Amino acid sequence: AGGSTLSQVPSMALAKGDVVSSLSLTGPVSGTDSADVVSNLHSEVLEIRVKEGDTVEKGQVLAVIDRTDAQKEVDVAQNAYDLAVSEYNESLRDTKIGYEKAKQDYSTASLNYERNKTLFEAGAISSAEFEAVGNALSDARRAVEGYRMENGQAVPDESYELKVKAAQFELDQKKRDLEDTEVKSPISGTVVRVNSKVGQFADKPEDEKPMFIIENLAQLEMELQISEYSVGDVSVGLPVDITADILNGKTVTGTITSISPTGEEKTGSASTERVVPAIVSIDKADSGLIAGITARARIVLNRAENVWVVPVSAIIEREDGTWLAAAEAGKARLIPVEKGVEGDVSAEISGDGLSEGLNYLVTPDPALQDGTAVTAVSQE
Repeated sequence: AGGSTLSQVPSMALAKGDVVSSLSLTGPVSGTDSADVVSNLHSEVLEIRVKEGDTVEKGQVLAVIDRTDAQKEVDVAQNAYDLAVSEYNESLRDTKIGYEKAKQDYSTASLNYERNKTLFEAGAISSAEFEAVGNALSDARRAVEGYRMENGQAVPDESYELKVKAAQFELDQKKRDLEDTEVKSPISGTVVRVNSKVGQFADKPEDEKPMFIIENLAQLEMELQISEYSVGDVSVGLPVDITADILNGKTVTGTITSISPTGEEKTGSASTERVVPAIVSIDKADSGLIAGITARARIVLNRAENVWVVPVSAIIEREDGTWLAAAEAGKARLIPVEKGVEGDVSAEISGDGLSEGLNYLVTPDPALQDGTAVTAVSQE
């Protein structure tokens, strides 16, 4: 207050420097492309052709499964398909013959009707007899119209076609299963896990894990969960400095390549804070990082070079403004400033009253008034 002398307070000389505003997070490192290779065939594994650490090409055979059962099922499905086709063809033949006969019968009934119409009009036959001839013509017409037509041809009932289609689908499925007795890699990469053994059933690897896990380790990436409160400052293309125990103090660089358009709940956290997943691609292939570890990432959000820099603690932020407290001749002088880029411990400030070597208080009382007596002790 007023004129009473405060106890000694640390001060420093104002100087220029660089400030980096950054966000530090940890996250897992993985290959950019990863594939779990599984099998749905309940057959014995006869060969495993790769081991962990092997590099494989897309389509390369990783394991061979006993094909006896799969081959039998293809044969059964082929017989069922052939039977369905022959039934369809037989029905097609019968339908064509039946349709031609129905047309012939209709033609005969038409002529008969015309002849009897003349006789009826001349009173040569009774109306009951003529009605019977008319009914026969209607029946013959109905018989013709009862056929299913496609492109001017009479075709069998739809159920025959559906049987053929169903048998074709089943046969294709069984042929695919037969092909799957050669387990192939869906991507090019490195075999990082082999969970299957010769003699096991292919669909029952150890601990229900995939038979193989393949990862593209030539290009690594890191997944970060950015807090909803910070994500507004982060954008695609920002540089990231990455450190990990495996790097022995070296720093690797990366770049933010994607930010999810939606947030999600923070994993393993009880808080209601949401996070937004972001992917960082590691710039160099031979970075020294490996997949499956956790690394630390520092995203550089903003950088200010050759600006006035003070510890964050030196800045007084109040309703009446933002101030830096200078110590001059035993008194405090409040200088109005604007805060710029803010780092972890220091921040950029700007204002007309700032000059090189200005003696300012490092940890002023937030309620400090202009003209308060202070005893500044330099902390150079």
